Amino acid sequence: MQKTLPTRDGADKDLDDSFKWRSSGLDANNLMYAVNASRNYDPSPQLEKSPHLSCSSIPRTISSTRQSLALQNAKSESENARFVLIPISDETRGHGTHTKAVVWKQYLTELLEKSAH
Repeated sequence: MQKTLPTRDGADKDLDDSFKWRSSGLDANNLMYAVNASRNYDPSPQLEKSPHLSCSSIPRTISSTRQSLALQNAKSESENARFVLIPISDETRGHGTHTKAVVWKQYLTELLEKSAH
């Protein structure tokens, strides 16, 4: 964000625009339901059953617990699982890298090709 919004005014405007966009039509009850639904979600019992990919681009300094869990999962990979730690680069955006398909598209393509029936 420092590269794309190098000034305080630019960053403030982007933040204001983001809040306006995110809050338009927002229903607080729906948001609470969605957040609460994910609190105890644990896909691990079903992971062995289907091909899946886990990518992480979160720096350890920001989310060391999450990174540790991802690395633990990488050690227990099955035939159907793949963990990819995406190195930080000019293309990554921390947690926001999930919206930058150019960074992880090749891994998804490989998974889809491998799991094609």
